Amino acid sequence: MRLGNPAVKLPRVVGVVGVVGVVGVVARPPLPLLPTYPGGATVAGSIPSPGSAAQPSRIIIERVRPELDCGRYPIKREVGDLLEVSADIFKDGHDAIAAVLRYRRRADDGWLEVEMRHVGNDRWTASVVLTENTRYVYTLQAFPDHFATWREELEKKTAAGLDVALELREGRAIIEEARGRSSPDDHGLLNSAIAVAVGGDKAAAVHHLLGNDLAATMRRSRSRAGAATYGRELEVVVDRVAARYAAWYEFFPRSAGTVPGRSATLREAAARLPAIAAMGFDVVYLLPVHPIGRTHRKGPNNSLVAGPDDPGVPYAIGSADGGHDAISPDLGTLDDFRAFVAAAHGLALEVALDLAIQTSPDHPWVAAHPDWFHIRPDGSIRYAENPPKKYQDIYPINFDSPDWRNLWAELKRIVLFWVEQGVTTFRVDNPHTKPIAFWEWLIAEVQRAHPDVLFLSEAFTRPKVMKALAKAGFTQSYTYFTWRNFKRELAEYFTELTQTEVAEYMRGNLFPNTHDILPYILQEGGRPAFKIRLALAATLSSVYGIYSGFELCEATAVPGKEEYLRSEKYEHKVWDWDRPGNIVDYVASMNAIRRRHPALQEYDNLRFFSSDDENVLCYGKATADRSDIVLIVVNVDPFGTHETTIRLPLAELGIEEAEPYRVDDLLSGETHLWTGGEQRLRLDPHEEPARLFALRPWVRVDYAESCG
Repeated sequence: MRLGNPAVKLPRVVGVVGVVGVVGVVARPPLPLLPTYPGGATVAGSIPSPGSAAQPSRIIIERVRPELDCGRYPIKREVGDLLEVSADIFKDGHDAIAAVLRYRRRADDGWLEVEMRHVGNDRWTASVVLTENTRYVYTLQAFPDHFATWREELEKKTAAGLDVALELREGRAIIEEARGRSSPDDHGLLNSAIAVAVGGDKAAAVHHLLGNDLAATMRRSRSRAGAATYGRELEVVVDRVAARYAAWYEFFPRSAGTVPGRSATLREAAARLPAIAAMGFDVVYLLPVHPIGRTHRKGPNNSLVAGPDDPGVPYAIGSADGGHDAISPDLGTLDDFRAFVAAAHGLALEVALDLAIQTSPDHPWVAAHPDWFHIRPDGSIRYAENPPKKYQDIYPINFDSPDWRNLWAELKRIVLFWVEQGVTTFRVDNPHTKPIAFWEWLIAEVQRAHPDVLFLSEAFTRPKVMKALAKAGFTQSYTYFTWRNFKRELAEYFTELTQTEVAEYMRGNLFPNTHDILPYILQEGGRPAFKIRLALAATLSSVYGIYSGFELCEATAVPGKEEYLRSEKYEHKVWDWDRPGNIVDYVASMNAIRRRHPALQEYDNLRFFSSDDENVLCYGKATADRSDIVLIVVNVDPFGTHETTIRLPLAELGIEEAEPYRVDDLLSGETHLWTGGEQRLRLDPHEEPARLFALRPWVRVDYAESCG
């Protein structure tokens, strides 16, 4: 499990990297380069060459974890996380070996090192705290530990009562050889050890040479002769904590007004921000804010004919007013956008912007760069299709254009332009229809200058494509959660997402609805379904989001389709944000619970527990030190009441089986005392379909002593 409390903002560390088990604390700048050791080192796993200057190492390094696709892609972590690296490391014979985890910021030259420890069966491990929002590389090096081998032999022979005169002379030679590499601060202790080794009192010499102080000093100065270095430098992208823990609120700024049939401006939309912040959200995600084309503009409900006052689809980007780096005149100006961002930041809200790489027929690129589009045999430009759906108002981009280099450069410019306006996160529309190599390049380029920028992949596509996008660099990913409704499929899917290698590179951002998708369970399940899906999204993952209207339980659908009727994609809307039946308070409570409980701010600490009813899902999250344990029990059936017996692994949670433990109901505020791992619960979806409990051992008090 990863460490670090995301509720606490870590200060930016300059000059010192915090480590666990580090060989010294190294300040920056500059990073020291490691010395060259006699005999050099060979790459573990390389084919020996008798003609080479150095003798091949006898050490093997294999099964390194974490390592993604043989090092092809980086793994992901967040600032404050503990990167735990393990490997099988061994050599022939019985001599002792030592191993170190080597790591550095990618932009640096010198390595820092952490001593690895042997955990059994030739498995070694080491950990390092990742303190900076940047990219690190890491690898492993192992080498014969001649002093440790000699020390073990001296201990055995001394215990057997054998003469160790020669061993003492051998020890002196090893210490003298190490002194040439040692720090001046260690010379005194090493000189003393050398003198004792050749003194007359063998018993005193043995006692001195087996001391822990000498062992620690020799670890700092030991020879790397015969070393093997792992053949790959592996990468880890360290994002800020918001990559793992955040609550998103998606809305159309043009629908934040009060006048029917008219677009709200960005300054009017800013008036909606305090209510969003009051519900406990961290990120405000805006649908495209750019000018909308006139050609083939769509009308209400995706009709082919638009009236003169119909606003069009925001994804039909571009008009005479500009393209991807412009603001729709209906919303205001670029200054208005900056004011919106400033207002959001004043409420501790980040602004995420939709990045949709496509255009309307009126986009400036169409005239300036026609070769960026798909030209049909009759000379027309191909519009977007997903048969039987047609999007006559949208032109897809041709990434196979001969002018692809300039296309890539322009798209990078667009992203950096919005970063300059204060956007720190991009939700990318349909990334699976663009080259994965492009995303790998673009995200790396942007994060090289702005490592705090995050990218969310909106890729409801085939599993392997979705995962490939995550590997290529997307910070977060949409998931199939939107269509996982039943106990068994939820448990199986989220075990895969959080407890397998997938968790090394893919962070699932759970949206129960989007502006494109109104799932059938929300259409049919009423208010209980909205509460169920919110509770699941907010607790199965540490990062989730809702599309506006969810808190109003908006469920008016196109008959027979998972789409909103009279969708605000095609028209201006005015919402009654206080309409009866809303779950605004429930949303606020859920987000407040998430903020109070660090266990819910972690991603890969999800564990499922036993429940004997097929409609009741039981799971929990805990911090690494078990100081915060949250149990979640959800009735996934929005129509019926269910009772179940849950079974908790109390020993794993640090709770004694026979002892009572305190249970705080986080939604009702009630407190209970439970004993034993089996508990019976009843969940009525029309009252409370989900229960969230904080568990902690009961603290017994000896009142006589405390009063005494």
